[in-house]
Amino acid sequence: MSGTCVRLSDMTPLTISDREEMILALQDEIRRSGESRYDHRLHGVLLIAEGLTCPQVSELLGDAPRTVEYWVRRFEGHGFGGLTEGERSGRPSRLTEEQLAVVEAALRQTPAAVGLAGVGPWDGKTLSTFLKKRFEVDLKARQCQRLFRRLGFRLRKPRPLIAHADPQQQAAYKKTPKMGQRRKR
Repeated sequence: MSGTCVRLSDMTPLTISDREEMILALQDEIRRSGESRYDHRLHGVLLIAEGLTCPQVSELLGDAPRTVEYWVRRFEGHGFGGLTEGERSGRPSRLTEEQLAVVEAALRQTPAAVGLAGVGPWDGKTLSTFLKKRFEVDLKARQCQRLFRRLGFRLRKPRPLIAHADPQQQAAYKKTPKMGQRRKR
């Protein structure tokens, strides 16, 4: 696969800059949603219908030859419905919908307000401690960070202050000037 095509009007080859990186980015984009994965499978089956072999299609689309075979077999057996995705189960949630609602309400408060004294703002470890105390559910900090995103929260980390630092000296070393001020050169 050369990665170029020729424009018919002037026979100038077209190229994609950063070809290798863009191929990976395009493949990630295809895998991003169920609709694009369905379209990807449709293209694979269309290429087989056009007469290409499974290894040729797999090389063009970046999938394993066995994967292309599965698509064709599912299409032959079930038609277009065979190319749609079923449920992607994954691991079942350890928290019920009611518990998730309690967690969401708790995250809208400070940790101290929900009985976690002596801790700072919400983070993965703090949420893990809350889940253990409240529901006896043991989730690691990383999974709790994913839970923040799932519930629509983003993790904000406070900026540390240097002990006994002179505010005027700190301002002099800041990378960006304050709004409306220009840097002195």
